[in-house]
Amino acid sequence: MVHNLSAKHSLLSNWVCELRDVDVQQDRMRFRRNLERIAEVIGYEISKHLETEEKEITTPMGIATCKVIKHQPVLATILRAGLAMHNGLLNYFDKADNAFLSAYRKHQPDGSFEISLEYMSCPEIEDRIIIISDPMLATGSSLVKAIQYLKDEGNIRELHIVCAIACSVGIEYVRRAEPKAIIWCGAIDDELTAKGYIVPGLGDAGDLAYGSKMQG
Repeated sequence: MVHNLSAKHSLLSNWVCELRDVDVQQDRMRFRRNLERIAEVIGYEISKHLETEEKEITTPMGIATCKVIKHQPVLATILRAGLAMHNGLLNYFDKADNAFLSAYRKHQPDGSFEISLEYMSCPEIEDRIIIISDPMLATGSSLVKAIQYLKDEGNIRELHIVCAIACSVGIEYVRRAEPKAIIWCGAIDDELTAKGYIVPGLGDAGDLAYGSKMQG
């Protein structure tokens, strides 16, 4: 299942517009905050689909019966670009456990690249709900590899993928690898360059959020 939250206009589509704008992108704090706000909205939408249970709460005036999330999710993200969206999800799922993975494209002189994953820190994930965030779902290769590493640690009960912008090519790649995953997108673009960048996309989300990087 794929949810494109820009299919129907809301404030979220305005934030996506600012993410793409080369002039607004000069403000790194605003760029990070827009990623964070998009993740907050998606987190709220995800919460509607999670299993709940009733809990009795003592108030100053009596007893109230409330619905609460039955199983807290594990929030996973791919460093470093995913940190802002991770923070947005954590603002809403504030009791969640957290997992961090360092997956990145290791480019070769001929222009090709391979996905390198060098670090993972995660809690017990057996039979857990996983919400993994990465701002750009381009080819889907790094995301699928990160999910595979998580699955090596335990069986995932339910998998939600959160991104700001996705490419239809990457969505299909992820759906083939993880057919039960639920994908949540701020927007969907159809074109992917030979080097694996989304068009029109927004550029390199990690660099725009945290500055340019060196790669040995």
